[in-house]
Amino acid sequence: MIPDLSDYKWIVPDFIWEIDEYIDLDKIRKALPSSEDLAKLAPDLDKIADSLSLLKDFFTTGSPGETAFRATDHGSESDKHYKKGLLGELILLQQQIQEHEEEARRTAGQYSTSYAQQKRKVSDKEKIDQLQEELLHTQLKYQRILERLEKENKELRKLVLQKDDKGIHHRKLKKSLIDMYSEVLDVLSDYDASYNTQDHLPRVVVVGDQSAGKTSVLEMIAQARIFPRGSGEMMTRSPVKVTLSEGPHHVALFKDSSREFDLTKEEDLAALRHEIELRMRKNVKEGCTVSPETISLNVKGPGLQRMVLVDLPGVINTVTSGMAPDTKETIFSISKAYMQNPNAIILCIQDGSVDAERSIVTDLVSQMDPHGRRTIFVLTKVDLAEKNVASPSRIQQIIEGKLFPMKALGYFAVVTGKGNSSESIEAIREYEEEFFQNSKLLKTSMLKAHQVTTRNLSLAVSDCFWKMVRESVEQQADSFKATRFNLETEWKNNYPRLRELDRNELFEKAKNEILDEVISLSQVTPKHWEEILQQSLWERVSTHVIENIYLPAAQTMNSGTFNTTVDIKLKQWTDKQLPNKAVEVAWETLQEEFSRFMTEPKGKEHDDIFDKLKEAVKEESIKRHKWNDFAEDSLRVIQHNALEDRSISDKQQWDAAIYFMEEALQARLKDTENAIENMIGPDWKKRWLYWKNRTQEQSVHNETKNELEKMLKCNEEHPAYLASDEITTVRKNLESRGVEVDPSLIKDTWHQVYRRHFLKTALNHCNLCRRGFYYYQRHFIDSELECNDVVLFWRIQRMLAITANTLRQQLTNTEVRRLEKNVKEVLEDFAEDGEKKIKLLTGKRVQLAEDLKKVREIQEKLDAFIEALHQEK
Repeated sequence: MIPDLSDYKWIVPDFIWEIDEYIDLDKIRKALPSSEDLAKLAPDLDKIADSLSLLKDFFTTGSPGETAFRATDHGSESDKHYKKGLLGELILLQQQIQEHEEEARRTAGQYSTSYAQQKRKVSDKEKIDQLQEELLHTQLKYQRILERLEKENKELRKLVLQKDDKGIHHRKLKKSLIDMYSEVLDVLSDYDASYNTQDHLPRVVVVGDQSAGKTSVLEMIAQARIFPRGSGEMMTRSPVKVTLSEGPHHVALFKDSSREFDLTKEEDLAALRHEIELRMRKNVKEGCTVSPETISLNVKGPGLQRMVLVDLPGVINTVTSGMAPDTKETIFSISKAYMQNPNAIILCIQDGSVDAERSIVTDLVSQMDPHGRRTIFVLTKVDLAEKNVASPSRIQQIIEGKLFPMKALGYFAVVTGKGNSSESIEAIREYEEEFFQNSKLLKTSMLKAHQVTTRNLSLAVSDCFWKMVRESVEQQADSFKATRFNLETEWKNNYPRLRELDRNELFEKAKNEILDEVISLSQVTPKHWEEILQQSLWERVSTHVIENIYLPAAQTMNSGTFNTTVDIKLKQWTDKQLPNKAVEVAWETLQEEFSRFMTEPKGKEHDDIFDKLKEAVKEESIKRHKWNDFAEDSLRVIQHNALEDRSISDKQQWDAAIYFMEEALQARLKDTENAIENMIGPDWKKRWLYWKNRTQEQSVHNETKNELEKMLKCNEEHPAYLASDEITTVRKNLESRGVEVDPSLIKDTWHQVYRRHFLKTALNHCNLCRRGFYYYQRHFIDSELECNDVVLFWRIQRMLAITANTLRQQLTNTEVRRLEKNVKEVLEDFAEDGEKKIKLLTGKRVQLAEDLKKVREIQEKLDAFIEALHQEK
């Protein structure tokens, strides 16, 4: 009839499982009567009911319904006789401890008043020792039973949390109070990273000298080795906010990451430590050693005390060679910023193994909290202190607050291991408990049982934290309500017609505008593309065509030589330069059109707050864009075929070629006229009207030009280059008039003079060729008119048109889409880069909207937290 309880051993007390050692259950089962016999022996239920009613009347006193047994507090005297099990035993032990402590104090007082008499009475001294021994024994027994109850409670809570986690109760789990509070602090940290806001929300600030054991204490409270470790080296380089909360599994996760680290697995612990170290090094800017930027970490697990702790870099006295010169001052400023909060609980960690006089942090804490109303003092490495300190009473003085100038709410002594970084938390806890059980500090009553172990410390810190939260959180919520009202009023007065868009919302709006502009780029008409491509390409290659192809060919004596020279030079140009120039022109044209769409004002809707962002997106997109590698090869073939074609099919094409040639030559002639004018200075009209004079060099150029023009009038078909004897003749003629010239000056002047002469002659010839289409069709047979230069310009014009058409197809079919894809990628990258958005979206309007959003979020989260806090009460 007894069920199998092997799966529920943790529920049943241990002594039940020891029954079978003394009682033979099989014999009892065989000796039990059958069910029929038991039915005969069953009592009369009616009589039992009557007996129970009489028993009820017996214990009833006074008015009806008022029983003799009343519910009382756990610690009351009337209740202790009716408590059963471990909890009742625990309460009785607690009362015995109090009785023993009172008797020990009373006997010790009698002993101290009459020291000379007590010295002779050894029996009284033995009695005191016996009482102290009994007290210590009772305290240890109390601790063991308390730990056993906590363990059972932890297992039960773990089961409950696991059921909730799996959704067995079919209800949506609400966020825990501590998680809600931690979210408030995270939003506040983002809102004011420099800690300039009057933020008075409670936190547990962990401060201490470097290598004093801060991190080890924090790990014992979190029950996991979660922090990077180093031998005497500074490991905490930026504040780490650790939120402890209960959960079914022992896990850790960062605020900005979804990855969970299983703290029961060593590989996950190593990965977590490595991630924390990477984040610290990322926070530290170049040239610095520590950073004020906070790393936010959540640790959940069964039995963890709910609180928010901030681990700060250890306070140092000397800056070593590997540190930045301002490291000491930076650490002090970070620590002060956190400790100045009047509601921050300061967990002051002091190394018990070193001389107290070497402590730096105690002076700092005493400055921040002179009355000790929110400071909890923790003495670490007590095992080393007991072993090395000559006078154990010095430890007692520290724990009683008599050695340091600072004051505190409570004093605790802890042991955080033997100094081995590979020790597990469980091993450290066992070592700590074993040490204090055998410690003379407890046996001689120098330390009290409630002042030792990190478990008692975490309970005390958690109680103090929640007390501070309950006392101050509503006042802080009111403060943020006032801040919100002030910010909203400022916005209404400064930007009455604008929405309160924060930086992310502004970025999304700008992103949509940019994508619309890129789409508009794909809607540019083919005609517009071809016109600007043809014009831009001609501007890029016109100098080469006229200077390197047309002018050299025009110097030849007959049409055959002209055409041969042109064909050779065109082939060389097409093979080496032309396709590359065409692709460059197309890419520049695409950039110009893209820039035009991005930067042109949109009228009243234009918002200049987006200008910097659009410019950055444009530059980055263009930087990432690369033209198709095969474009040049396909262009080369197309351009070569276009330039090979010499057949002008109709008079309209002939006239268009002449018009194109005239425009090109007139543009060159105009440039040449300007060059000559700059070279010789103002003419007589400008000298008289604008009172300008020629310089000495300009006068020499003018005399040289006049001499060269006389030479050209004598021989209008003069070749492009001057002979040596001609240069000598010109120089001597000028010297005869008192003008000293250099041969190089004569050559430079001749280049411009001859160029003007040649262009004017070519334009006259071009005018004659207007009627030459008929002779062209007959291949200029029986005609003195030869218009091969018109054919050349027609070939160039046709090549430009075909190239522009090909480039337009590449643009609209491929490159515009690739550019659009690049823009989207750049926008996605910028969206993930918070620093980029802060840099590109700036100004008072943006900052005010950001502050307003954050303050609203803080206030709303605080209100939700306060409501949940009241419900928990």
